Amino acid sequence: MYKSKLLQLLLLLFLFPVSAQLMSVNEESLLNNTILINPSPLKESLNQDIDGLMSKVIKWRHYFHQYPELGNREFRTSKRIEQILTDLGLEVQTEIAYTGLTAYIRGEHPGPLIALRADIDGLPVTEMTNLPYASTEKTTYQGNEVGVMHACGHDAHIAVMLGVADFLSRNTDKLHGDILLIFQPAEEGPPEGEEGGAELMLKEGIFEEKPDVIFGMHVTNSYHGAVAVKSGPAMASAEAFRINIKGTQSHGSTPWASNDPIMAAFDIGTSLQTILSRRIDIRENPAVISVGIVKAGSRNNIIPETAMLEGTIRTFDNEVLSLIHKEMRTIATNIAEAHNVEATVDFAIYGSYPVTVNDPDLVKNYSQSLIEATGGMFSSDILASTGAEDFAFFANEVPGLYFWLGVNGKGVESAPGNHTPYFIVHDSALDAGVKSFINLVSDYSDDHSGN
Repeated sequence: MYKSKLLQLLLLLFLFPVSAQLMSVNEESLLNNTILINPSPLKESLNQDIDGLMSKVIKWRHYFHQYPELGNREFRTSKRIEQILTDLGLEVQTEIAYTGLTAYIRGEHPGPLIALRADIDGLPVTEMTNLPYASTEKTTYQGNEVGVMHACGHDAHIAVMLGVADFLSRNTDKLHGDILLIFQPAEEGPPEGEEGGAELMLKEGIFEEKPDVIFGMHVTNSYHGAVAVKSGPAMASAEAFRINIKGTQSHGSTPWASNDPIMAAFDIGTSLQTILSRRIDIRENPAVISVGIVKAGSRNNIIPETAMLEGTIRTFDNEVLSLIHKEMRTIATNIAEAHNVEATVDFAIYGSYPVTVNDPDLVKNYSQSLIEATGGMFSSDILASTGAEDFAFFANEVPGLYFWLGVNGKGVESAPGNHTPYFIVHDSALDAGVKSFINLVSDYSDDHSGN
């Protein structure tokens, strides 16, 4: 038995070499990934159809990559998704949470309602990949002209989900139950002052017919060529904070005539890090406080009246989050008082995301579906991510399973990460995403068909 597993691993490594990073975390779990083929009618049909299907998926991804749009403004994206789904013969519901869409695929046999979700928005990033289908789109974001890029890989999410929709809509005779397709806008957050994303889609009633389960996926530069899943808390909660500081302006040559908000901002920004290093036991409660924006002043020889800090908070525990809020207010207001300025602290200025929790029973029961989909290139031996996902809102309503797909090439040692201008999705990795969704649908529907 051991020899057969070792030979299996060597074959996989020959065909799909993985990075030292993945192997250092996951060598033993790869050794133990016994591939148990469940030849369901859906899977057999997918094996016959996969090459033709993937040619469509790749073409769709290149289109969406070339024409990204920011959250709540995905008008062109939404219209193209609607056209493709309509051409598949599906009835599409549009303008949900501004630019979101849903559609049902009704199976010809009784079974559960399975929701599948893909997010559709891009980021205010100027692309630097030099791909032939690279984005040259520009828009206005927070008052500035910016480039727009699918720097988080949502173009891949759209295309994979359209591939799943294409396949399942042509195989309803083999489908037990129904599929709810969710194309969700504004996962990266809606514009300030607007609602959006998963929370708004739920508010507008997309779960009136409540699914039994929901599955989602995210591409990443990690887990090169493999699929990974984390049971339980998998991604952190997230919210943005803003600290506004008001002082007294003066000429830069007479700083004693000012109450300097910039010096207060320096001290506040530095002291925020003592919350994690001195106030919270982070051994079992990891948390992050990062300042991402500092704004103050208009000229080198003017001490301004105001300064502003903006950043993000990531936690896995609501009590820890409450403590961070309390400590941040204490630090900001007291340091401001010491500098003879005033400070106000606001939280969740763009809304907030809860912790993304993968249902442990789903991970336990359907990891084998992902192992089979990837030829054994799978790991559940990963750390929770301090990234955040508003898939969490869906998973708070029904049991959810959210998995990661490594898309920067089998054997690639390092690659630019998500949210960078150099992030690249390798087309050859996307078939594992399509197969993963189909396997999850096939195995879950078979298990819950009542037959």
